[in-house]
Parts: sequence; C-alpha cells; structure tokens
Amino acid sequence: MANVVVVGAQWGDEGKGKIVDWLSERADIVARFQGGHNAGHTLVIDGKVYKLSLLPSGIVRGGKLSVIGNGVVLDPWHLVMEIAKLRDQGVDISPENLLVAENAPLILPLHGELDRAREGSIAVAKIGTTGRGIGPAYEDKVGRRAIRVADLADAATLELRVDRLLAHHDALRRGLGMEPVDRAALLAALHEIAPQVLPYAAPVWKVMNESRRSGKRILFEGAQGALLDIDFGTYPFVTSSNVIAGQAATGVGLGPTAIDFVLGIVKAYTTRVGEGPFPAELFDADGERLGVRGHEFGTVTGRKRRCGWFDAVLVRQTCATSGVSGIALTKLDVLDGFETLKICVGYDLDGTRLDYLPTAADQQARCTPIYEEMPGWSESTAGARSWADLPGAAIKYVRRIEELIQCPVALLSTSPERDDTILVTDPFAD
Repeated sequence: MANVVVVGAQWGDEGKGKIVDWLSERADIVARFQGGHNAGHTLVIDGKVYKLSLLPSGIVRGGKLSVIGNGVVLDPWHLVMEIAKLRDQGVDISPENLLVAENAPLILPLHGELDRAREGSIAVAKIGTTGRGIGPAYEDKVGRRAIRVADLADAATLELRVDRLLAHHDALRRGLGMEPVDRAALLAALHEIAPQVLPYAAPVWKVMNESRRSGKRILFEGAQGALLDIDFGTYPFVTSSNVIAGQAATGVGLGPTAIDFVLGIVKAYTTRVGEGPFPAELFDADGERLGVRGHEFGTVTGRKRRCGWFDAVLVRQTCATSGVSGIALTKLDVLDGFETLKICVGYDLDGTRLDYLPTAADQQARCTPIYEEMPGWSESTAGARSWADLPGAAIKYVRRIEELIQCPVALLSTSPERDDTILVTDPFAD
C-alpha cells in the first residue's frame, strides 16, 4: 500500500491541516514526525472549527490511529490540555487511537523560559520564535540531556535526568540573569503529569513497522514548511528540526523505503510569519488585500503574516530538497478578483539573474524578485470541486505554476472546507 508524506513547501501555514484531514479518509495511520506545539493547524469540518497544534490532524476522524513520533518535541502539559479541548468538542481520544513515542523528548517549562529570555535579550538577534521552548528542547535532545517520555515511568531515572539537565540550564540561566530552576517543583510537576501521558506511550517504531508490513496505509504529517528547515531553510530564521520529507521516516522509526509519495502543500501566493528574508514580499495594497482575504493570522500566535506573490523559485527549490511527487495548491480562491497576478520567476542579485535562493544571508537580503505577469479572473473559484468549475484564467495560472516549479498539481483546494478539493492524482493510488 502507498504511504504518503505531507510537507509544507513554503514557510508554513500552507493549509496542511485541511489536506491531511482530507487525505486521512484514505489512510489507516496519521503520524506527526517533527516539530512541536508551535505550528497550528486549523480544520473546518461541516462548519465546525478545530484548532490543533500538537495532535495529528487525523485525530478528528474516527477509526484512525494517530501517532506522535520521536521526531516531535512534546510538551506534556499542552498535550493533556489539547486532548481535553478536543474531547469537549466531541472528539474521542484514547490510547486506542493515539500513541506517543516513548523516545520523544519533552518540552519543559524551563525550555519556554529560556526561549523567551533569549528572544527578549537586546544582545541576541531575534529569530522570531513562538517562545514555546521548541528550540531549547531540540538543543537538549542533541546535547544528550533531554528527558524523554519513557523517563516519566521511573522516579530514579527521572531524578538523574533532571540533575543532568539542570547542570546545563542553571549555568545558562545565570548568564542571562535568571534564577536557578526549582528542582523540587519541576520533579513534582513531572510526577503529576506522568500518569496522564504514560497511557499513550508506546514503542512507535515497532507499531509503525508492523503496521507497514501488514499493509496499512500511513500518512506522515509534517509541521511548519520546508523553507524553515534547519538545513535548507532561510537560516538562522528557521525552526530547530528538519522539516523536509526525508525526516518523515526518521521521525517515526521507519526506513526511507517506507515513503511512496511526497505531497508538497503550497499556497497560491506566499506568506511568512516572523523574521527573515522574503524576496517577493508586498508592502502595498495588494499585499494587504491578500492578508485580509486569506485571513492571514497565525493559528498559534495570532501574529499577522507577511504576504507576497507566488514565488516559483522557492517552491521549485523545496520540491527538489523534499523530492516532492506532486503539490496540493491551496487558497486559490484568495486570488479571485485580482485584475493582474504576478509570479516570481527569478531573482536579481547585483545584476546577475539567479534561479535559486542563495545560501549566504547577505546575498539573500540583496535579492530582488523578477516577476512574470498573468491576467487574473473576476469569477469566483471558492468551493470549486472540478476543473469545469474554474475560470479559464485560473486554470492557466495553475498550469503555469506547474511549469515553473517542475512539479504537477495533485490536489487543488478552493476553500477551508474539507470537500472543496479537486483531486487530480490520488497520492494513495497503488
């Protein structure tokens, strides 16, 4: 059976939640493989809105197994809160349909405190983090001092892990003028939350491999977008994990041969939250119009997103680094009514034309977009469910995007509603 990875192919906020939820009807398992609770997914199902930031988007569907893999950094308090919130909305969540990797590292209150202290320091350049401790938690994972889900089950091991962690963090906190961590309070909080998290703990790698051998269809769900990847994003204004599709296998304990199709989610224009380069950013009425029509505010932070025209250079680049098989183009309806549309087809760097975004930050800052113009359309594309429902100019726009990014459109989304989707190629086709 085909297994599908869904990745954002821009700077996040591309509409992954809706697409994963739509595809989950065909899947048996939906697995988160990286990130934390800093990336929000909004689902609209029969007019009901669900806001997720840690749980896999498939959790709102009955009869599916949702998995939080080892590549995710887990805030246990947020997990419990998000479960309770969805239960209040009528979603059934239990260890029968939700598993958490035993080797997933935990985000602790000290991680968020450190994150916010760094961002607030005038001596440190701002990255634009959400302040939720994602980066510091990944640092501790790589530094081999993280507390993992399995550690919650044994008091003696937990104390050793906490002591090793605090030996590092208390030194950092002194340098930032912060008080040392209250060891006793941290241990008490972990002991209190442990019984609420451990029922979901499982050897996810084992479950995933057994499921794959038995022919189950797996949908891998990423957070953020490929342009925020720690290696291939606009460094240092990136997240602290690998976002590209290659992380999907590592993040749940499968081998790379488990991936059959990579679906890149792409907005019909471009947005970004926070700091960092954005060559095609608009500062005029068109940019404001995109933001208002697209409701461009972060699900988690509420921050206003920066808006710009579609950047084919960046999407072609992320399609390459993630090995994208096909894209899901979202929010086409936001472009309804524009008389003229622009697509960024290259960059001018000091008089030289580039067909990729350079790695050096100073060069990125000097890149200016080279645009190609296309006629817009006055008709509405909202709610379209077939090519026949689309204006001719909209179809030409989609086809031109395919040519420029060298990747076909597999799905086309025309509203936040689950069923307002045009299927071109079924990623789960055997």
